Amino acid sequence: MAVRASEKSGPQKEQETSKTTEITNTFEWLITAFILAFLVRAFIMEAYRIPTGSMADTLKGDHFRLCCEQCGYKYDCGSDLERYRLGKDAIAAGNIKLPISRCPSCGYYDSSGRAISISNGDRILVLKCFYQFFKPKQWDVIVFKNPLNPSENYIKRLIGRPGETVEIIDGDVYIDGQISRKPAKVQEELWMPVYDNDYQPALPREGSFNGHPWQQPFRNVAESKWSVDKSNPTVFQLDSPTGEISSLIYDTSIGNDFRDTYAYDSVGDYKNMPYCSDLMVRFYAQAGKGGSIGITASKYQTTYKAWVDLGGKMVIAKVSEGKETVLDSKTADASVMNKPALVEFANVDHQLIFKFGSDKLIYDLGRSADDAGERKRDIQPVVKIFGSGTVTLSHIAIFRDIHYTAKRSAFSPEEGRAIEGTPFTLGEGEFFVLGDNSPNSEDGRWWSKAGIGNNGQSYREGVVPRDYLVGKALFVYWPGGFEFPWPESVKTSLFKNSRHNGLARVMYWFVSWKWIPCISQMRFICGG
Repeated sequence: MAVRASEKSGPQKEQETSKTTEITNTFEWLITAFILAFLVRAFIMEAYRIPTGSMADTLKGDHFRLCCEQCGYKYDCGSDLERYRLGKDAIAAGNIKLPISRCPSCGYYDSSGRAISISNGDRILVLKCFYQFFKPKQWDVIVFKNPLNPSENYIKRLIGRPGETVEIIDGDVYIDGQISRKPAKVQEELWMPVYDNDYQPALPREGSFNGHPWQQPFRNVAESKWSVDKSNPTVFQLDSPTGEISSLIYDTSIGNDFRDTYAYDSVGDYKNMPYCSDLMVRFYAQAGKGGSIGITASKYQTTYKAWVDLGGKMVIAKVSEGKETVLDSKTADASVMNKPALVEFANVDHQLIFKFGSDKLIYDLGRSADDAGERKRDIQPVVKIFGSGTVTLSHIAIFRDIHYTAKRSAFSPEEGRAIEGTPFTLGEGEFFVLGDNSPNSEDGRWWSKAGIGNNGQSYREGVVPRDYLVGKALFVYWPGGFEFPWPESVKTSLFKNSRHNGLARVMYWFVSWKWIPCISQMRFICGG
């Protein structure tokens, strides 16, 4: 019997040795994974959460995700940590009373004060050490250490680089005296809505739309023959003689105007914000017999026009002191007029960009500050749509460009750094940054103290030193989120008990957390 026991002991030992090896290998893999994760986080890529709205709408801090109760347009409104008596990086739990907001399309003021939950700030991935190998590009979205408090990380858009002179003139960025144009993908991200005709209020006679009942902001000029499709009020139709021009004008006394306002920010400053004259108008046009279709957009005292006729000829012209001058023209594919074709005209960064279908016509107004004419900031732009013949328009919308402000607020006389008349030149290893939410961003314009360095070293006011660059913002991997639809009675009960019961407090946090990501908002962050 002893011999048999000895014979069984061999396989048993091998089995025990195999289990020990598996456990050892598992720990080795866990340790390796931990080390790799640590190295990736330290040197390659790290996740961050956006706490504030200084980069809205590109990147959002904690915010209310809203849908206009009248027209259904979706937009976001920032939360105010001080308003809810929360500290930095805190997230309000449960439903919170909404501040007054305004729909960026129909202009409806939501003052209901209803309570809804706050969406968490965007969570992003940042490429660390990126700028150890590549030069920072203008318009990159960068993460850096706050020069006034290096223990904090900030995120802004890179505007100026070493050796460059930065000047903000009428909302545009100038580098070394020349206007700095945004790359196409960045520009597309920075367009902000002024009006979208696809979103019509359900109860136009009820509620306050910029202080009055809602009316269609596009109205006929003189004896214009444009009309609204009775079966679909989002569509405009024209039936007129081929040589007779009819015009629609966008009336800013009825609809949203062209001021530098953000749906994300407080409505209190709206009426005193500066005008933005860089605009884009787009719609889809389908032509019948003969005619033409075009867009008018003014800047300062000059009117610019772009149109296309049924022969496919695209034209850009300007009207100054009553005289019309053709600036450029080309022949496009006229066959697309038989079906709805994109028509888009933008006056942005001293360029006139006219699109028709897949064709594009661009006219450069010049890069110097005076090349677009004498600056008249108190003159509001004028937008018109004109045409002749038989034309149907749909998906009509107006957008404005980002407009960097020169004052801290609409009511403040305090002017920032690098504004018109006081250009700011960057030295070696110095960068200048701005927030996309310009009226509500603490950035290089406003830093009033020298940056804090090591060993008593300091950095010049208003700059981000190269030493403080953390990395390039790459991807929004968790854009806010949604709560799991727990029964409201469960949340209410946990909230009542959370003040006195630690377990209830933990459970309330669990059910209030936004576990479901907003997948449609996952996106790459556009930069230089």
